[in-house]
Amino acid sequence: MRRLSFQFALLSAVLVVCFTVSQDTVNADLVNVEVKRTVDLTTHIVKISSSVTIENTGKSAEKYFIYAVDDALSDRLSYIGALIKSTGDDDEKLKVAETTIAGQRNAKFYRVEFPKRLDAGAKITVDVETVFANAMKPYPAQITQAEKQFMLFTGNVYYYSPYMTTEQTTTVNCFSSTIESYTKTKPVVTAENSITYGPYEKKSPFSQGEMVIHSENNSPFLTVTDMHRLVEVSHWGNIAVEETFDVRHSGAKLKGSFSRFDYQRHQDGAASIKTFKTLLPASARDVYYRDEIGNISTSNLREMDDQMELELRPRFPLFGGWKTHYYIGYNIPSYQYLYNQGDQYVLKMRFVDHVYDDQVIEHMTLKVILPEGARDIKLITPYTVNRGRNSFHYTYLDTVGRPVIMASKDSLVEQHIQDFEIRYTFPKWMLLQEPLLVVTAFYLLFVIVIVYVRLDFSISKDEASERHMRIAALIEEVQGVQDRRSALYQSYEDAVNKFKSNKNQNAFMTNRKKIDADHKQLTQQMATLLSKLKAENSDAADKAGELQHLDQQVREQINLANQWAEKLVAGKVSKQQYLDTEATIRAKNAGLLQKAEDILASF
Repeated sequence: MRRLSFQFALLSAVLVVCFTVSQDTVNADLVNVEVKRTVDLTTHIVKISSSVTIENTGKSAEKYFIYAVDDALSDRLSYIGALIKSTGDDDEKLKVAETTIAGQRNAKFYRVEFPKRLDAGAKITVDVETVFANAMKPYPAQITQAEKQFMLFTGNVYYYSPYMTTEQTTTVNCFSSTIESYTKTKPVVTAENSITYGPYEKKSPFSQGEMVIHSENNSPFLTVTDMHRLVEVSHWGNIAVEETFDVRHSGAKLKGSFSRFDYQRHQDGAASIKTFKTLLPASARDVYYRDEIGNISTSNLREMDDQMELELRPRFPLFGGWKTHYYIGYNIPSYQYLYNQGDQYVLKMRFVDHVYDDQVIEHMTLKVILPEGARDIKLITPYTVNRGRNSFHYTYLDTVGRPVIMASKDSLVEQHIQDFEIRYTFPKWMLLQEPLLVVTAFYLLFVIVIVYVRLDFSISKDEASERHMRIAALIEEVQGVQDRRSALYQSYEDAVNKFKSNKNQNAFMTNRKKIDADHKQLTQQMATLLSKLKAENSDAADKAGELQHLDQQVREQINLANQWAEKLVAGKVSKQQYLDTEATIRAKNAGLLQKAEDILASF
């Protein structure tokens, strides 16, 4: 039973592989009439450009041809592309798809479709570009700080193809003219930093000949081992981008210790990396660049016409095997990358952006955070990627979460700087969700506060505390009434002085009646408060009663003062008699009012 299950699983795996990568046959009627290859070893990546003139010697038209990558480099292939060059700038790109050939297992094969069927006897020239990462190895593997770096490249001196090749030449461009050794398969010619092999004539299909080149190469062997690109989309006009990098110098490792003194004194360390440049969108704003310590202040940001140039200078020069970690972030306006028609939206951005010239990224993860409420999401990429499982991201004011689209890819180079698309549906009314949530939250907060301050959450009532609070409120009212009565005493005195001055009896009587009415009202209020204090059995009731008694005495003195003022105006008493009596009345009033103040202070 277990054996049957294993056979079924093995058969399923084989079927998956068969249906994932197609299988083609090689048409022997196609012939490589002329091949011109250029192998670029000037940087840390290997670029092989092949200009292949293909002739159909058969009797029927052909739709495609097979391009092969030999087993020596097949595992290092990062990118392959084909096109038909034109006299103008509009080169025609051809469709390239990985395929298999029966009986050939080690090499990789790609099916390149002609722009139209290649008729019998017709010729066409196709330019194929291949890029290989980590295809050179340092030799020696370790060097000192002052030594130069040498690289060893192993490839095929012949054009590896499933077709007959009539004539071919290969030109190898090196970083410098210092070439330690190279394969001398004749005819071969060297000139400064280039080596030309061929022409070789009439080579059979799948011809192989080892080509080994050992030369100086001090170009920056900088490799991004891991990269995370985070894109957060907002429908309020902004797209936030943050990229995190783990970087390693993949050249010859440093032998011995590092001396910064010697490094600055002799300017040695040709293979080290002091600085590199990253290109950002021209509309990038609020750019930041930091490492584990903080802001990388030694770096510079320059604003150019069509881009932003960020010159990154690590805190220390990078030698072989050394690593660093940093991240950059910026904001860009959404109108340049986000398009919509009604509720249908399309986000069009680069899957990977420029990190440095001739970049190599071993592994990259793209994470796109869409607005909350986005649905019917579809990711369209310019090349094959590994789709991760969609998830949700939660931040302020989110309810169901924001959709997160994840994708990853290994071995990326500059040629992979292409646009991806995310299509989704987003109802416009969802833009109001967060403002409404804020308004609702504040409304509920105010309602809760209002209810809270009006409810009694005590388990049982404290009678003594409540009685004390009632008495305190009554005392406060008593003090207020007494203060207003004291003000009326002054009003009486002002009315008498005015009467003595203008001798207007009618005006004096009118003013006095008004003051008497106000005084009567305040006295009634005081009587009411006195009754309430007595009901509470408070000691303050005695003090309030004493205030009432003092008020009666003050009132009597005021009436007496009024009578003497009338006699003075009528001429019934002399001025000296009035002054003596007035002084006596004022002295008594002052004493009574002082007693009232002392009582108020004692509450």
